[in-house]
Amino acid sequence: MARVRPPAVAGAFYDADPDALRRSVDSLLAKAKESTVRGSVRGLVSPHAGYVYSGGAAAVGYKLLKDRSYDAVLLIGPSHREFFNGASIYPGESYRTPLGDIPIQKEIREELVRESPAIALSDAGHRGEHCLEVQLPFLQRVLGDFSFVPIIIGNQLRETCVAVGDALGNVAARRNVLLVASSDLSHYHPYDVAVSLDRRVIDYVEAFDEDGLMSELETERVEACGGGPVFAVMRASKIVGANSGLALFYCNSGDVTGDKEAVVGYLSAAFLQVN
Repeated sequence: MARVRPPAVAGAFYDADPDALRRSVDSLLAKAKESTVRGSVRGLVSPHAGYVYSGGAAAVGYKLLKDRSYDAVLLIGPSHREFFNGASIYPGESYRTPLGDIPIQKEIREELVRESPAIALSDAGHRGEHCLEVQLPFLQRVLGDFSFVPIIIGNQLRETCVAVGDALGNVAARRNVLLVASSDLSHYHPYDVAVSLDRRVIDYVEAFDEDGLMSELETERVEACGGGPVFAVMRASKIVGANSGLALFYCNSGDVTGDKEAVVGYLSAAFLQVN
C-alpha cells in the first residue's frame, strides 16, 4: 500500500476545504506584486507561517514561477518538532494537501541519498512538520502537476548544511530543478529590533554570501529558523549556475496584525542565473 504523508496543518495554517484553499492561494497570488527579474530562477526562499501572516510574502516569490517549468522541486526546511542529526527525505510515495497528492521524485531522492551520508530516508522531521507542507498549495497552483523531494534538516550545523547543499547542487546540476528553502526570520522581538536583525539576513541573501550568513547565524547575530536550509539552497544554487541573490519582499507579523511588540519576520527571495 502506498505511503502518503497526510496534511498536518490544514485547517490551521491554511484552509482545509479545497475550494476555499484554491480561492485563498489564487487571491494571494493575484494581489502579490509583480517582480521583474532577469535570467533563470534557480532557487527561492519562502516563509512558512500561517497564510494570514506570511501568505502575502510567499505569494510574491511563487508568482515568479508563472509560465516556468521544472523537472522537479527540491524543497528543504528545518525541523521544528523533532531533533535529529543530518537530513531526512520522506520515504513514502507522496505528500497530500487538500488540493491533491504530490508525487515524490524517487530517482532524485535516491541520488541524493547516494550523494551524501548526511542524507537518509526517514520519517524523522516529517511527522507533524508544517514548513514544507505550507509551500505545496502555492506550488500546486503555479506549477500544476509536478513532483518534488521533501527534505528536512535536523541539526543545522555548518557541516550538515554544507553536505546537504553540495548534494543538492550536484544532483540538481544534472536537471532543470527548482530549489526552495522554507524559512521565517527573527522571532518575537520588538518591531524595530526585528527589522534590524532581518535586514542583516537580507543583506547576505542579496550579496549571495552563504558563508557570511552562516557565520552570523552561528554567533547568533542574526536569526532565521530555517537558516540552514537557506544556506544549503544558496550553496546549491551557486553549483547549478545562479550568480545573483534578490530579496523580493519583506514584512513581519506586525505589518499584518498591527501588534508590534513581538513580531516574526518573513522574507521572499530568489537566486537567479543571470547570463
